[in-house]
Amino acid sequence: MSTAKLILDGKEYEFPVVVGSEGEVGIDIAKLRDVTGAITLDEGYGNTGSCRSAITFIDGDRGILRYRGYPIEELARHATFVEVAYLLIYGKLPNATELARWREQLATNSLIHESMKHFFEGCSHVAHPMAVLSSMVTMLSACHPHEEPENIVRLLAKAPTLAAFSYKKSVGQPFVYPRTDLSYTENFLNMLFSLPTGPYEIPKVLDQALNLLLILHADHEQNCSTSTVRMVGSGHVSLFATIAAGICALWGPRHGGANQEVIEMLELIARDGGNYRKYVDLAKEKGSGFRLMGFGHRVYKNFDPRAKILKKAADAVLEKLGVEDPLLEIAKNLEKVALEDEFFIERKLYPNVDFYSGIIYRAMGIPTNMFTVMFALGRLPGWISQWKEARDGGARISRPRQIYIGETQRPYVPLAERA
Repeated sequence: MSTAKLILDGKEYEFPVVVGSEGEVGIDIAKLRDVTGAITLDEGYGNTGSCRSAITFIDGDRGILRYRGYPIEELARHATFVEVAYLLIYGKLPNATELARWREQLATNSLIHESMKHFFEGCSHVAHPMAVLSSMVTMLSACHPHEEPENIVRLLAKAPTLAAFSYKKSVGQPFVYPRTDLSYTENFLNMLFSLPTGPYEIPKVLDQALNLLLILHADHEQNCSTSTVRMVGSGHVSLFATIAAGICALWGPRHGGANQEVIEMLELIARDGGNYRKYVDLAKEKGSGFRLMGFGHRVYKNFDPRAKILKKAADAVLEKLGVEDPLLEIAKNLEKVALEDEFFIERKLYPNVDFYSGIIYRAMGIPTNMFTVMFALGRLPGWISQWKEARDGGARISRPRQIYIGETQRPYVPLAERA
């Protein structure tokens, strides 16, 4: 076994080197504090491996993303979201019998307890759907208080119902109950868009687009929300509470809310007369404080492979739906600039998955405040698989260290003597 050497205060220490199945190299410093009295400092954990995982592999330099070894391009082309969910959680693609049983379980568990409607009724109609979704997922712990393997199916099955109810609450429309005769994605679209005035015909293009979007968001290694899920889950709280924490972590504009910010940026440009070049120039100015949302990625130093897939899908969806939207025209112009302008090319600021997903969701008729909810639905099997892997592997409770930079010891000063 190879080792890495550390010299601290003239003393030399050796630590084992761990090599992953794709050649990733890590230095195992689990005993660093025990043997040296020191810790590492890595703010934002950009260079720290928090776990060993067999779920998702990313090579940001080469633009590679694989789920359980399967390239994202192949899964996006051939699989359904329900198959990908099974793959992530159980480690293999289901055979025909397993898939039929899996679909049946998801369909028959999609209803929520009728008493939960009272919780929805108690929410303000102006509440963000993510606030409602995270609260309702936590409330599943009250309906299903015992930790059971069935809770995985329950959560996956009921999440679309909770998400659709959250939306219906925000727009003041009656709830639409799930149907067992529809597929997972068809069922969600039906609950989202059906009205009392008549049945909703689910366009095939919308069903295909939703399947694709959910697959591409299903997992993405140890990002902010996934790390949150593994950390909260390490305390052995319920699956529902753990996933609710992940939903809250996803909510922020620097993570899952980025696709919402893309649309808000496009709306800003549209209000300013659609002069997209003005904002491209602003993005190039160092002190302007303006950023083009949806460009560049923390991990990918190449084209985000998910964005490549969604770029093609966006063109197809817009064409099939016949959507005419000034925001989408601005988006296409921004995309063209970013792919041809040396400023963006040199800095590898390619359009990312958030840029295209926001455009597609808007074309599908999904409101902007639901974008992050859609992200959460897609990421759900990834969170569950990460939670399950950590739990099954006997992961220790997470307990990061810190470097204290506050005041050293000082005496208490009575109130009368304070300046």
